[in-house]
Amino acid sequence: MLKNLIKVLGLAAIAAPLFAAPAAADTIDDIRTRGALRIPAIVNEAPYFSKDPRTNEWSGLVIDMATDIAKALSVELEIVESTWGNSILDVQSGKVDMAFAATATAERSLAVTFSDPTYYNSFVIISASEKVDGKSWAELNSPDYTFAVDIGSSQDLITYKFLPNANILRFQTRDEAIVAATTGKADGLVNTLFNGLVMSKRTPALGKVNVPTPTLSTPSSIALNYSTDERWKTFVSTWANYNRRIGNVQTMFLENLAPFGITAADLPSGYSFSE
Repeated sequence: MLKNLIKVLGLAAIAAPLFAAPAAADTIDDIRTRGALRIPAIVNEAPYFSKDPRTNEWSGLVIDMATDIAKALSVELEIVESTWGNSILDVQSGKVDMAFAATATAERSLAVTFSDPTYYNSFVIISASEKVDGKSWAELNSPDYTFAVDIGSSQDLITYKFLPNANILRFQTRDEAIVAATTGKADGLVNTLFNGLVMSKRTPALGKVNVPTPTLSTPSSIALNYSTDERWKTFVSTWANYNRRIGNVQTMFLENLAPFGITAADLPSGYSFSE
């Protein structure tokens, strides 16, 4: 009887793992079943996003990258209109499958996980004021300067870290920050390199792109939900690494900058998309 009991318990121990936990959800299968890859998109954020008011069609760097991923998965691309500040929340809540152009910070990593970089970006100050030209972040970190920034963005986080002593005007939208800088309420606008290049071309009164020293180069990644499975994370990071290293992302970027008259020659000396 004891032998039979041991045998039964042994079989139960073997069988237990088979029924103890359900199989992990497969994000790729879910996306394919849905037939659509969902991403957040932000209006008037060229070169990343642009929405044609007549046709409601979206274009831009992020749309190109997301379209390529959707094509690899054999699904359609679904756009969920959002803001920079809400895009991480959209990922966290499961409203979207991924969010592009996300700067991975320690604080954000408490809410979402990040892929390997899709490209590298730099933080800049767009300004028409000569007193900003050629200055370091340390020199600009003074009550003598006032800068504008859009709330909830990566550049907003940078102002807390590198410009805590400067006067910072925080706005809900980038357009409001631009107005502050062009009307003299602020000495400049803190943003990222590619946004800065476009804004400078679109609004000459805003001034030129300044790259304070030391150059703050940061990886731009894809934000993913923490609960997602390893297969999905591996797929997204593999896509990011491959397309960054062979130059596909650089090509997409330059194609979306070209309508503004921006070429590779306009990039700061020594800048690299891949590192």
